[in-house]
Amino acid sequence: MATNILMPALSPTMTEGTLARWLKKEGEAVKSGDVIAEIETDKATMEFEAVDEGILGKILVPDGTEGVKVNQPIGIMVDEGEAVPSGDAASSAGAGGDKGPAPSPSGSPALEAVEASGGKVAGAAEQPVQADIPKGQPPAPATAAPQGQGGRIFASPLARRMAQQAGIDLGAVKGSGPNGRIVKSDIEGFQAAPKPAAAPQPAAAQAAPQAAPAPAKAPAPAITAPHKAVPHSTMRKVIARRLSEAKQTIPHFYVSIDVELDALLKLRADLNARSPKEGPGAYKLSVNDLVIKAAAATLRKLPQTNASWTDDATVIYDDVDISIAVSIPDGLITPIIRKADQKGLATISNEMKDLASRAKAGKLKPDEFQGGGFSISNMGMFGVKEFSAIINPPQAGILAVSAGEKRPVVKGDQIAIATVMTVTLSVDHRVIDGALAAEWVSTFKSIVEDPLSLML
Repeated sequence: MATNILMPALSPTMTEGTLARWLKKEGEAVKSGDVIAEIETDKATMEFEAVDEGILGKILVPDGTEGVKVNQPIGIMVDEGEAVPSGDAASSAGAGGDKGPAPSPSGSPALEAVEASGGKVAGAAEQPVQADIPKGQPPAPATAAPQGQGGRIFASPLARRMAQQAGIDLGAVKGSGPNGRIVKSDIEGFQAAPKPAAAPQPAAAQAAPQAAPAPAKAPAPAITAPHKAVPHSTMRKVIARRLSEAKQTIPHFYVSIDVELDALLKLRADLNARSPKEGPGAYKLSVNDLVIKAAAATLRKLPQTNASWTDDATVIYDDVDISIAVSIPDGLITPIIRKADQKGLATISNEMKDLASRAKAGKLKPDEFQGGGFSISNMGMFGVKEFSAIINPPQAGILAVSAGEKRPVVKGDQIAIATVMTVTLSVDHRVIDGALAAEWVSTFKSIVEDPLSLML
């Protein structure tokens, strides 16, 4: 039986992606678990595995296609010897019209392709769909539409799309599907039903002047200089949106401090000299590895800084999970060293090298870059003297690390030369007040300048 292969949701926030390339060709046999395509999300390139066996009968979305919506058909799977249906995927892959399987125990409705095809879905799980109610229309009575938790209206994707195209308020449609879900036949029936005549408006209401339209947004200044337009990647769009939201909605507060590195650099050299030349126990510590460990120790000493703001409460995390900003061609990504306070320096170093390597190759798994309670952004390798970083929501803090450089310092009554770096802590002032932020950088400084404490 022909089935649709749908664009998968490879992360909780994914709504669309790029089909980077197919790894199977039309007519090629596919087994359950075979990697059939590579999908670019807003953060990484991930492998898409088939969940059914069959023949890849037709590719609907070619390599390199951007902006493919989640649950959109991208290919058709057929049984061996079965002809590939003609026409578009939604109406041809399988038969049965507007039918779908019963909802899962959680009440999740079927996907659009199942409803349209009456068949099973390759490479996707059932997900709930919340209908969008057109603005400006009065709400329907509570009994007129199926309600989920929180007053949501459940409708199949196909029914929702039909309603949007026809300008139908889903709140006025009675669902006949499982658990009252609105399906295709309900929309068709609603369209065919006679509509009651509109009640005449009072004269005063008819004569009421309409509100003046909002002023149009001023167009962006035209670019007249010679240039080349580089289209935004999905990742760049997400970065732009998230950072704009962070600066507009989070009250940033900054605290900077100078930290002497000589003792830390000596410890690093001594530990690297002890590393085996090769083998599973080999390691090569970087300054960043020790900074991660020092930040983790500071967060453990001041747990109220390992936190996030919510409207109802301040969330204080049990584990010290640190996100590390890694530059990649399309922007940056933040792989996470989890439980960093409980790991040794060699473990942190090897784990960080592996995460950074796979981040640049676009091979990170979602759980390796989603989450984290605190971030570190290190520009020391570029010789940057000082900078401030933007908080990574929903975290409440990020540490900006600059380059270590020889500077004159006063020790006692004498001027000496020391290797000094400036670090700047950006915090969410709703969670971390000024005194607590100052205590954080002071504690971090004392740990870095007495690095043997990291061995405890």
